[in-house]
Amino acid sequence: MKEKSTPFDVAEYDRQIKRTLPFYEEMFHQVVDIVRILNLQSIRWLDVGCGTGRMARTVLDNFDIQKMVCIDMENEMLERAESLCDDEGVEFFQRDVRNLSYQEIFDIVTAIQVNHYFKKNDRIAAIKKCYDALAKNGIYISFENFAPDSEEGAALYLERWKQFQIANGKTKEEADLHIKRYGQNYFPISISESIGLLKDCGFRMVEILWVSYMQVGILARK
Repeated sequence: MKEKSTPFDVAEYDRQIKRTLPFYEEMFHQVVDIVRILNLQSIRWLDVGCGTGRMARTVLDNFDIQKMVCIDMENEMLERAESLCDDEGVEFFQRDVRNLSYQEIFDIVTAIQVNHYFKKNDRIAAIKKCYDALAKNGIYISFENFAPDSEEGAALYLERWKQFQIANGKTKEEADLHIKRYGQNYFPISISESIGLLKDCGFRMVEILWVSYMQVGILARK
């Protein structure tokens, strides 16, 4: 039985995230596109911070999956993901990525909007666990909020992000509250720092996959 976590309004999460993150659905399409080019057979996939199952459902709809493991720290998220992805061969666990023990199992590991919630040491610990979980030549794909290289750039990009949220149905007050979370409730780093950190964790190839607003997709290979 999964351990009960802090109550979480899953329905509200699904509603809000599309009003909060520009091109949210496109992130999943980008993952599918790059994995399809790899032409892998019978894929073993780990989705870290699976949320309500959007990445898993997209994967299952597009690939022949031998094994899929989805982890999240929120029990309510996992329940929603399980209801969306009840396909054979999919496993769900309430786990912290920093406590994983997988060794060289998976062909693909995804972490969609996860890493920016960790401060530096915990981020390194999480990425190393993902690295360990990958088989040789395995692919790690992360999407996360990033920090611009200057305070002026951050102010400009945050204002643009706020205006996106207002245009998509949030009140000014709601958008302001979200923007104030920057550096307080999550801890973004610059794109160059993210690339350097992945290399320091052992990945032999690291490339930018996608950038939009203040979100970046990064591809790394073990």
